[in-house]
Amino acid sequence: MDSKSLPFTLYRVLSYVTGIALILLAFVAMPAKYLVGEGSAVALVPAPAGMEHLFGPESVLMLFIAIPHGYIYMAYVLVVIWLALGRRWGAGKTVGVALAGTIPFVGMVVEHRLAKAEKAKIRAERDGAAQGQGAAAGA
Repeated sequence: MDSKSLPFTLYRVLSYVTGIALILLAFVAMPAKYLVGEGSAVALVPAPAGMEHLFGPESVLMLFIAIPHGYIYMAYVLVVIWLALGRRWGAGKTVGVALAGTIPFVGMVVEHRLAKAEKAKIRAERDGAAQGQGAAAGA
């Protein structure tokens, strides 16, 4: 793996890890903290018997999901900046890609589109290099 592909590979991995952690945060940990259990802010339903520790304001799910997600997202942003500097992205694209990691599923969609564009760029560079070698051999 060359130094140019390392940040892109890290970005791809972290975009999925960040996305999965965000989905767990938004659809598991936050509802468990705020919507389930008698002590929660908007107690929609009571906590299941024997599982009260997973729900309400003191939910352990926040410890195991929210805190790691924060650190993972910080790593994601640093890798996006590293990638942007190497690829000479503009500020708008850099901020857009970084913010994509804050909306469930969007970070993974953006990663897919960037990977598709990156593969097309690599393919075009290879084709251009092959044509250049063919022209040099024919001369």
